[in-house]
Amino acid sequence: MELLLPNPANSTPLTTLGFLDRAATAYGDSPSIVYNNVSYTWLQTHCRCLQMASSLTSLGIQRGQVVSVVAPNVPSMYELQFAVPMSGAVLNNINTRLDARTLSILLQHSESKLVFVDHHSSSLVLEAISLFPRNTRHPQLILIDDEMVSSGSKSTASTSHFLDHYEGILEDGDPKFKWVRPKSEWDPMVLNYTSGTTSCPKGVSLSHRAIFIKTMDALVDWSVPNQPVYLWTLPIFHANGWSFPWGMAAVGGTNICLRKVDLSQIYRLIKQHKVTHMCGAPVVLNMLSNSPDLETLDHHVQILTAGAPPPAPVLARTESMGFVVSHGYGLTETGGMVVSCAWKQKWNKLPLTERARLKSRQGVNTVGCTEAEVLDPKTGEPVKRDGKTVGEVVLRGGSLMLGYLKDTEGTSKCMRENGWFYTGDVGVIHPDGYLEIKDRSKDIIISGGENISSPEVESVLYSHPAVNEAAVVAKPDKFWGETPCAFVSLKKNGELTQKPSEKEIIQYCRDRLPHYMVPKTVVFESELPKTSTGKVQKFILRRIAKAMS
Repeated sequence: MELLLPNPANSTPLTTLGFLDRAATAYGDSPSIVYNNVSYTWLQTHCRCLQMASSLTSLGIQRGQVVSVVAPNVPSMYELQFAVPMSGAVLNNINTRLDARTLSILLQHSESKLVFVDHHSSSLVLEAISLFPRNTRHPQLILIDDEMVSSGSKSTASTSHFLDHYEGILEDGDPKFKWVRPKSEWDPMVLNYTSGTTSCPKGVSLSHRAIFIKTMDALVDWSVPNQPVYLWTLPIFHANGWSFPWGMAAVGGTNICLRKVDLSQIYRLIKQHKVTHMCGAPVVLNMLSNSPDLETLDHHVQILTAGAPPPAPVLARTESMGFVVSHGYGLTETGGMVVSCAWKQKWNKLPLTERARLKSRQGVNTVGCTEAEVLDPKTGEPVKRDGKTVGEVVLRGGSLMLGYLKDTEGTSKCMRENGWFYTGDVGVIHPDGYLEIKDRSKDIIISGGENISSPEVESVLYSHPAVNEAAVVAKPDKFWGETPCAFVSLKKNGELTQKPSEKEIIQYCRDRLPHYMVPKTVVFESELPKTSTGKVQKFILRRIAKAMS
C-alpha cells in the first residue's frame, strides 16, 4: 500500500483548549459556571477566558513561561485552567494548604512569572515571596477576590503588593483574542507539584497531548453524558481536578463551584441544582455517609473517588444514600485516573457488602491507558494473578508525564528504558485481572487525598534536639483514610535534659510543617526495628500502627 504522510489538515496538535470554542457554539446560552449568586453561560466563559489570555500576553507573559494559581474552586480558578494555556503559558496550580516555606521553594523552582492569589491566601503568598533570596526576582501577583464578583461591587482589599485585581486585569483583555495554539502537542501545558517534596521538588510536566488523552479518557470511562451538573468538591489544584475542568467544556456541563468542602453546603447544592456528578477523595465519602443529618437523596448522584482505597463499609453506606460510587487509581504523574473498577452488570445482583468489596478494588486500565501491570521486583516479570502475590504497579500510556522538571535522574528512575512507568506502589492482580493496591510506596502517606512524604516529616523530627531516630508510617484512620504516625527513639539520658511528651513533639512538627503533614500520633520506642544492614523495618511499624487504629 502507498505510504501516505501526515499533512497540515490531519496533524493539528491535540489540545483540550479547543473544547471551549466548541462549547461557546454548541452550548453558548447554557450555564457554564454557578457560584453563590453569580452565573455565566458558556459564551460568557469563552469571552472571559479569551480576555484573560489576551491580558496575560499584554503583561509580557511568553510561550512556555510558568503562571501559577493559588486558589480554591471559585469561578476564576476554573477560567484560568483555559486562560493561562491559551496565552501560551504553562499552568501551575498550587495546593492552598501548603506552608509559606514550601510554597516559596515551588515558586522559585518553577521560575513562575506571575501568580494569581485568592484573597484568603494573600498573606501566605506574601510570606512565601519574602523568603526568596535577596536579589532574586519574584513573580508579579494578581489578587483574586470572588467576593467582589459575588456582590457586584469593588473590593476593599489592599492591592499594594499586587499588580491588580483579577477582574481589573480581565477587563483590559480582548474578547476576540486569537489564543496561542501549541506548536506541538508535546508542548508542556501544565506543571503540577507532588506533595511534600520541599527537599527535592517534583514538578510533573504534562503535555497538551497527555491532557487531551486523559480528558477524553475520563469522560468515556465515567460515561459522562452531555450537559451534566458537576459539583466541584474535588480541589482543582489536585492534578487539575482529574481533567474535568476541560471535560465539562467538552460536554457542555454546568460547573457548580464550591469554595470549601462543607457538608451542609454539599447537600444543599445537590438538591438546589440537581447535581448529577461529583468527585472526591475517600474522606469525602466518609463525610457524606456520616452526616448527623443523614438523609437519602431524591435522585442518584454519580461520585468518582480515588486515593487511598476506600473501606468497603464506607462505600456501602454512601451507596445506600443514593450515591453511585465509581472507584479508580491514578497519580499526578499520570494526569489523573488511569485504572478504574470497570463495573459488570452481573455484580448488581450481589449483596450490598459484596458489591462494596468488589468496588473497593482499583480495577483495570482505562481505555486511554495502554497497559497496567504488577511486576515482580526481582524478576521484572508479571506476578501471578492470584490476588496474593505482590509486586510493583507499573503503567504505560499517552497521558503519562513528560517527566519531572529539572530532574533527569528522578525521571529516569521511574520512567525506565523497558517502557514502563514505575509507580512505587505495591499491588496484586486478582484472577479476574483486576488490580488491587495493597500498600503505598514506602515514602507516601495519603491523608484526605493529600500525599505526604514520610522522609519530609522525618527530617523535621530528626531536627528535634531530643530525637535520636524517627520513622513515619501510615496509620489507618476512619475519617482521613490514613494519618501520619511517628515512631521515635530518644537520645540517652546524658544527652537529654528533659523527655518531651507526645503533645510537645506534635507541636514541634506543627510549627515547621503544613498542618496536614503533622503526625497525629507519636509512639516512643527505646529502639526502632532494623534489618541487619541498619535499615528501619517500616513494615513492622505499619503493623503496629494498624493494630493501634
